[in-house]
Amino acid sequence: MLSPQNQVDRRDFLKLSGAGLAAALMSSKASAETSPVSKISAERQADPRPNILFIWTDQLTRSAMSHAGNIHLNTPAIDSLAREGVTFDCAYTSNPLCVPARTSWITAQMPHKTTVTFNSPKHTIAVAPVSRLMKEAGYDTGYSGKWHIPHPAEDTAWHGFDFIRHAKANKTDPFVAGDSIEFITKPRNKPFFLVSSFVDPHDICEWARMQSGIKDDFKNGSIPAPPPPEQCPPLPANFAIPEGEPEVIRQLQAGSIPTYPTVRWPEANWRQYLWAYYRLIEKVDARIGEILKALKDSGQDENTVIIFSSDHGDGGGSHRWNQKTIFYEEIVGVPVIVRPPKCAHAGTRDKSNLVCMNTDFFPTVFDYAGIQKPEGLPGQSVRPLVERKANAKGHAYVVSQNDLAPISGRSGKVYGRMLRTSRYKYIRFSKGAHKEQLFDEMLDPGELNDLSISNTHLEVLQNHRKILDTWLLNEKDPFPNAVCEEDLHPGPLPTAGD
Repeated sequence: MLSPQNQVDRRDFLKLSGAGLAAALMSSKASAETSPVSKISAERQADPRPNILFIWTDQLTRSAMSHAGNIHLNTPAIDSLAREGVTFDCAYTSNPLCVPARTSWITAQMPHKTTVTFNSPKHTIAVAPVSRLMKEAGYDTGYSGKWHIPHPAEDTAWHGFDFIRHAKANKTDPFVAGDSIEFITKPRNKPFFLVSSFVDPHDICEWARMQSGIKDDFKNGSIPAPPPPEQCPPLPANFAIPEGEPEVIRQLQAGSIPTYPTVRWPEANWRQYLWAYYRLIEKVDARIGEILKALKDSGQDENTVIIFSSDHGDGGGSHRWNQKTIFYEEIVGVPVIVRPPKCAHAGTRDKSNLVCMNTDFFPTVFDYAGIQKPEGLPGQSVRPLVERKANAKGHAYVVSQNDLAPISGRSGKVYGRMLRTSRYKYIRFSKGAHKEQLFDEMLDPGELNDLSISNTHLEVLQNHRKILDTWLLNEKDPFPNAVCEEDLHPGPLPTAGD
């Protein structure tokens, strides 16, 4: 619920949003013939395609919401989407880092195809965006908030968003709700596609630096100082570092203290970290709530597909990790909620189907918008899963990629690949002692028992090695050091065998 002050601010904003629209929307005395809502509805009858609203955050792990059972925070806006839609519990990012993940999203291609594999502010993207197909199909297109794609946001012909506001890397969240409301409530005679892109809870990065004595500040609105550690959330159950962890992971952590100032933190600091992280999530949830309320007040909620997600997660103290980049579940796993109008399976969770948020997003949007999916896209629509169509299924496996770059704007020359099958997660790095990890996600969701360091699951390990190697070969992924390349040939991927 909005505070009285926020309600006043929103009313003031709407008064300024032009053409008497706010007054018409707010006035109960306006007649049906003169109400912009009625006008929008009447004109839209000629084009029954749904509006598409994509709300996404930055650095939100899928367990850090109250609808996920987390009792240490309250996220009523996001919870409402979960209550009215379908939540995917096995959704992943194609790269657990901002710029490669967002570039993968707008192109619907994996990072090795875009060639954007680290946080590079300037980079020639090797493939074209597919977002502009929405405009070409007759959608009214809008984008507000975090951009972080290495192409100028001002180039509307490139990305296809005609309404674009505050599209930059940071310091955008205070404007996103207002921009989105302006776009949602303007008169139109065709469906809209709007992206509302928030930075938070990414400001936990700045909070960790400030907590460690490094000069920084909040970029998207402050939160109070944390209470004493004993009043903060408990440490995660998987706070420990797994035995035999690949050495490149802690080398990355030690090599960039401004990014990972938590290396020598006591447990008390980690508990306060979680408290701060949850407050930032609540802050962005309140802003999301403003958008959802405006959508409903405008009368367009019943013809709008809403998709909610994040570009990647955050370590949140699991395995003593803050930030992102690596492949532990809290980081590479992302929330995905799809809320179509009058969802027949509202409030349900899909607990098994594998989804790649970045590559599956636009195939899903195209499915709802009635647009033919271009050839060559690796993703697939999740709409059949939402509607529980006969024989609908997710991916047999999903892959995520990273570049362990300790300095922004420069490759670390150490690369990783993750393969997630229905039960197991297999990880491989290009360098360092003990390059592999294998986790049983059914029996060990906290990823504390690395099965690759014993002989108990050798057949599973070898099979996952071969699945990944075959995928690398088929995809022409330049990742080095295939394990089984002497007996590989391009062709169908092996079955997961799990």
